[in-house]
Amino acid sequence: MISVSVEKAARTLPQLIRDTLKDCEETVIVSDSGSVVLLDQAEWENMQETLRLLCDRKSLTALIEGHKNRDRGSRPDAISPGEAFYDL
Repeated sequence: MISVSVEKAARTLPQLIRDTLKDCEETVIVSDSGSVVLLDQAEWENMQETLRLLCDRKSLTALIEGHKNRDRGSRPDAISPGEAFYDL
């Protein structure tokens, strides 16, 4: 993760965007008012989806159970797409 001042970010925004996308690395833009993070939109969407799943008790329980089964070497029973994506 790199940090740049808001002044430098304003001068070099197109290059900062290109570098952030190319390097798959976040860029912190720092100002006197605070900081913001510039990152690839796909990464942001992935983080949002992860948070949504972790906040959904049913999804979180299924994830934990899946990890336990994997650790035991078990294979999951087949489920329908409707069961897998019940909340969409």
